[in-house]
Amino acid sequence: MRVVAEDGSNLGVLPTDQALKRAQEVGLDLVEVNPKGTPPVCKILDFGKYKYEEKKKAAEAKRKQTVVEVKEVKIRPKTDEHDLNVKIRAIRRFVEAGNKVKVVCRFRGREMMHPQVAAGQLQDILKAIEDLINIEQRPMMEQRTMAMLVSPKPVVFQRLQQLQRERDKVRAEGGHHPLDQAHEEEELHDDDDDDDDDDDDEEGEGEAET
Repeated sequence: MRVVAEDGSNLGVLPTDQALKRAQEVGLDLVEVNPKGTPPVCKILDFGKYKYEEKKKAAEAKRKQTVVEVKEVKIRPKTDEHDLNVKIRAIRRFVEAGNKVKVVCRFRGREMMHPQVAAGQLQDILKAIEDLINIEQRPMMEQRTMAMLVSPKPVVFQRLQQLQRERDKVRAEGGHHPLDQAHEEEELHDDDDDDDDDDDDEEGEGEAET
């Protein structure tokens, strides 16, 4: 095996027993750091400290990696302008955080007879967020719903990376970045949309029977 000393110097290729003896002499451990090397590479070090540093590096890498989630926002053909604007603000917030968003318009009863209403709503949403998104799936019917899927433009991820660098800099200086404070997500109330769902279903069922 090729052995690297505790100070980083290369001790060359040594038999296993000789490498172990050298590690014991300095009160440290012999750890294999590159098993795929030819020959494998081992280093003399403090194993406990080594494991701690590796765990710390993994946690830092996980914190920095971009995780893209798919958020779902629901609307109804009868969602009014105020509520639609609330949904749009939520969609923008999700996209600005680096997430994809699936917008679903759900039909009830006779609403199925007017899909153009839902199509108009989804187009209005697209116009309101076009500066932030790419369209992955244009509005299309899926059984009793019309749905579309949007994802962040590259510039959104660039902003997030810049923000992360600013946060890391502030943390390194022992400060606290203002955006580190948790922002409570604006609740997406569907109460007005669903209050009469049962009535719509009963009405739709009654029409089907007649």
